[in-house]
Amino acid sequence: MIELPVVSTEQRTRRPDWLRVKLPIGENFKKVRGLVDEYKLHTICQSGNCPNMGECWGEGTATFMILGNICTRSCTFCAVATGRPNEYDTDEPRRVAEAILLMQVKHAVLTSVNRDELKDKGAEIWYETVKAVKDVSPKTTIETLIPDTKSNWEALYRMISAGQEVVSHNMETVERLYRTVRPQAKYTRSLEQIRRTKEFGKRSKSGIMLGLGETQDEVFKAMDDLVVNGLDILTLGQYLQPTKMHHEVIDFIHPDTFAMYREEGLRRGLKYVESGPLVRSSYHAERHVHV
Repeated sequence: MIELPVVSTEQRTRRPDWLRVKLPIGENFKKVRGLVDEYKLHTICQSGNCPNMGECWGEGTATFMILGNICTRSCTFCAVATGRPNEYDTDEPRRVAEAILLMQVKHAVLTSVNRDELKDKGAEIWYETVKAVKDVSPKTTIETLIPDTKSNWEALYRMISAGQEVVSHNMETVERLYRTVRPQAKYTRSLEQIRRTKEFGKRSKSGIMLGLGETQDEVFKAMDDLVVNGLDILTLGQYLQPTKMHHEVIDFIHPDTFAMYREEGLRRGLKYVESGPLVRSSYHAERHVHV
């Protein structure tokens, strides 16, 4: 396999041109932000410093983050705050459903922080939120980007049984880098969660960040492992360091390499691959419902 270009961080003084994004503007963006503030909702768009926030919010869509905005994990890539959560809002499902109804979205994405301190990992709030959205917006399709349940399969099945069309669980990186990137997760456990999700009858999805120091062969192996475990949809995007305290960017991956990964993933048996420098797990999520 011919190595396609990357841009080493040692050879640059600024991000490559292909990573530039427009500032979020426009009336639809202001409307969505107003609803998020009014209903006291958390979005991964804000907490995760997503580069596509302007584009997605400008179209009247957002990815809502339930179960608070403090995570019990300390992944080295993530901008979400780490600590001991003190928020468990049983009224959150209603507020999320009302906001989605007011935004009139056709496809909603829900995600959450890890709540390892909860016996059910937050599964009941997950179930009630999806159910509430479906009750008030029955035509709205839903993707749930769920956390690692630490092999609590009863919690997993509760999370994914409320009627959502797509269930996503991100691998985030290749197996070798798990210890430094996702120290409280396990590569094989995440694969099993994806396999069980597919066996439950859901359209399965996952995402991997590139630029953390992985090799092309390691990316190919991850693709093969995901195909074997029943994955339907894969997203690939450039990792961007949130702060100096987080994992450094090792490489900026060239758009041509992302295009190659897309073709390679399809060739290896994935049904759909979204691959590009600014791709994030919920980017173009509405396209993933019917693949």
